[in-house]
Amino acid sequence: MLKSLSIRNVVLIDKLDMELSEGLTVLSGETGAGKSILLDSLGLLLGNRGETAMIRNGCDKLVVSGCFEIADKNGKLADFCEEHDLDFAREIIISRSLSQDGKGKIFFNDQPITQKLLKEIGGYLVEVHGQFDNQGLLNPATHLSVLDNYGGYSSALADMKEAFLNYKKAKVARENLQNEVENAAREEENLKHWIKEFETVKPKENEKEELEKLRLQLMNSEKLLDNLNSAYNALQGQSVSVRDSLRQAQTAVSRVNAMLDDRYSGIYELLDTALINAEEAGEQLETAMRETTLNQSDIDTVEERLFTLKDLARKHRVEVDELVQVWQNMENQLDKLEKSAGDLVALQNAERKTKESYVNKAKIVHEERISAALRLDGKMQNELLSLKMEKARFMTDIKLKDESAWNEDGIDDVCFMISTNVGSPLGNLNKIASGGELARLMLALKVNLGKSSQIETMVFDEVDSGIGGATAQAVGEKLAKLGEAVQILVVTHSPQVAAYSDSHYKVEKFVKDGATVTSVYKLNNKEKQEEIARMLSGEVISDEARAAAKVLIGA
Repeated sequence: MLKSLSIRNVVLIDKLDMELSEGLTVLSGETGAGKSILLDSLGLLLGNRGETAMIRNGCDKLVVSGCFEIADKNGKLADFCEEHDLDFAREIIISRSLSQDGKGKIFFNDQPITQKLLKEIGGYLVEVHGQFDNQGLLNPATHLSVLDNYGGYSSALADMKEAFLNYKKAKVARENLQNEVENAAREEENLKHWIKEFETVKPKENEKEELEKLRLQLMNSEKLLDNLNSAYNALQGQSVSVRDSLRQAQTAVSRVNAMLDDRYSGIYELLDTALINAEEAGEQLETAMRETTLNQSDIDTVEERLFTLKDLARKHRVEVDELVQVWQNMENQLDKLEKSAGDLVALQNAERKTKESYVNKAKIVHEERISAALRLDGKMQNELLSLKMEKARFMTDIKLKDESAWNEDGIDDVCFMISTNVGSPLGNLNKIASGGELARLMLALKVNLGKSSQIETMVFDEVDSGIGGATAQAVGEKLAKLGEAVQILVVTHSPQVAAYSDSHYKVEKFVKDGATVTSVYKLNNKEKQEEIARMLSGEVISDEARAAAKVLIGA
């Protein structure tokens, strides 16, 4: 609830501090006294747009602050504050300033916030209803949540929302796989064609590098063979070779050893080893020469293989070294296509089961909504009778949505309907009822919904306009009844409504130091009686008006 309101330099108000209490609080005063300024100031704290024209003449800036006491410390506002990293406490102080240059500051418990964020916070704090209000209950988009709050079947709602999330998750999983299958199916023929081409080519790991080495070897084969021949001829050619020279040397050393009793046998053995190595080297050179070919067809074969690999890589826009992985990916994709049919069936079954669960739980909520609507319709009819709207009919219309519109809120569309005249068809609230009728209709709804509302403060701006007498008295009774559940602030010209107030403030306008000033002060019981008498008789208060006021207050 709103505990206090402080206003500085707003239009005709230079300085105002108000302490507010629970129950029904009435604001009265002559037309033009400045009651709307109070509501505009409160609107600034609720996130309404600020205009520099609101700054009092001759002042640099305006400042408005308010203190709100929150009954439910674990409610939706607490969750909202946690989500936006705002310090939440049972007592919230909001302050807002606006300078002549159009710049402003907004603080939530000393934390700076934006106007957009304040607008959202304001929706949790105060609900404002004017005679021509087209938001809140007059907006059909709010009717479903209003009925659910009234019905009190939160557990069934939670089960339904969880079931919907499971259904949505299963549906998304099925749709994703189905899209993959359909996309793959469209590519199946291409995959099979490409895989066949890969199977023909059969690329291998590191094949390009090996082929390029082989090509280099083949291109240099003539030089290689020349050098191998030279080495072979040097070892054991037709002319003097290394092998012949070693044999000659070995023979000569053998003669020396024969004359010197094998004195140089070590030299002989070394030459013998060298001769053996030379002969083995010659044999290996012969093998190397046989392996080294000058066949141009071998070079052409390597070149053709490299061209085939590069052409395949170009088709698939990859490097040659990536061909093996591309081939593997294609085979995996084809395997997945063949296996995904079974997976798709499993996901379809999961989607069907979660959908059935959601529909069953949504039907439970649907029945709860029908039951709650019947209760609300009956109570509303009684309230409308007491508000002198005997000819009016109220009905909560519940229709099933198309499946495409199903969501976590269920399968129902809810709309509050009204007919204000006998024989007239039911229609939307804001299209059928007149201004005065709307005021009483809103009041009747709020009386029934007050205890289920999350809002702790409601403001009614002249909702009693256009009614009087017994009807106005009935409105006063309903406002007082509603004030038992939530804090009610009412701007009124009706003495019958004012008589039911728990607190009464009078708004007056006067001239101070050559400037017009609006003041607001709380009335005691005697002053309240005098104010109601003024509201009954006008500027000149008669004894009869005072007596009537006394009767109204005591009624």
